[in-house]
Amino acid sequence: MKKFHQEISQELSNILSFWSEKMTDTTCGGFFGQAAFDGTVLPEANKGAILMARILWTFAAAYEGTQNPQYLEKADHAYDFLFRHFKDEEAGGSYWEVDHQGKLVNGRKQIYAQSFVIYALAEYYKITKKDAAKTWAVALFELIEKYAIDTEHGGYIEALDQNWQPLEDFRLSDKDANEPKSMNTHLHILEAYTNLYRIWPTAVMADALRKLIHLMADRFVTTAGNFILFFGMDWTPKSIAVSYGHDIEGSWLLWEAAEVLNEASTIEKVKPVVLQMAETTLAHGLADDGSLLNEKEGDHFDDDRHWWPQAEAMVGFYNAWQMTADNKYWEATLKLWQYVQNYLLDTTNGEWHWRVDRSGQPIESEYKAGFWKCPYHNGRACLELMDRLQSTMGKIKDEVLV
Repeated sequence: MKKFHQEISQELSNILSFWSEKMTDTTCGGFFGQAAFDGTVLPEANKGAILMARILWTFAAAYEGTQNPQYLEKADHAYDFLFRHFKDEEAGGSYWEVDHQGKLVNGRKQIYAQSFVIYALAEYYKITKKDAAKTWAVALFELIEKYAIDTEHGGYIEALDQNWQPLEDFRLSDKDANEPKSMNTHLHILEAYTNLYRIWPTAVMADALRKLIHLMADRFVTTAGNFILFFGMDWTPKSIAVSYGHDIEGSWLLWEAAEVLNEASTIEKVKPVVLQMAETTLAHGLADDGSLLNEKEGDHFDDDRHWWPQAEAMVGFYNAWQMTADNKYWEATLKLWQYVQNYLLDTTNGEWHWRVDRSGQPIESEYKAGFWKCPYHNGRACLELMDRLQSTMGKIKDEVLV
């Protein structure tokens, strides 16, 4: 266990060194919008709110976990660009995309992006106590609650235009279904609200978080332990696909939310749901080599191994082991880490490959860093495991873990 902790700690340092040394934009501010497969930076690539917010969260959380002053410096750098260039001073909220200099490209209010800005601002407030960060985070929460809630059927709609008016195209990306409600957006609102509750534990925040936890458990998780990915406004399911990465990520995020809210009835409700999701992913989502498959739709598997499901599964299975003391989850965590070390770490150019095929060969058409790929999933996995391993060491002997 101590060796695992050392390896994960070193990997966090490796990941953040890549982002600190290669991706920091000292000319225009913030971080570069994209780097190619081989790590070549594309300095004029547009910059997205999700990328900038996730980078801010990662460096803020890394500073909180390690007290490395270089991480605080990078968090400040990310916050400055996010606040100056993504904050909509007229309509409120966060813009979706700006160019490399920070000029507005797309001002739509994708609720997924608003959530990640809340998530990041709350984390940044923890380490700086900067009132402007907390104020903006609370304002974003209030805007989501005002404009994005479906008052008839419940839940949150996907997106609105720059002035918070309805859109015909809800999609988060070209790969997504054009449906008004998605698991992905609700999951990351949950994540954001959990973090905001940590710094703003008001009754209104508790109520919103409680409702969302129960909604996720009741509406989104099937009895088999998988998320339903898309819905119509009236909660008619619009997808049969299974996303193994989201299932295992959702399991530990749901448990985290229930623990942070700290209400016995909610914890009691969520626990069996969480463990069913972990068990189902363990039973059906893992390949023989211990890695996590990407998706399944009907009888078809997407069996490429993407970087982020492996990262989330390490945390999700370790969380399930902490909840149950069942060593099958511990073994799954270690096998995933071994797979990551063997196939996903780019020891030549830094960071992790986006995805590899079933034989472990990297897909060179994917970028190394960009709109959807940043240090959030793998960096967070390292931070979560470092913290959880540290709390476990001394309480249990390694020889038990066999």
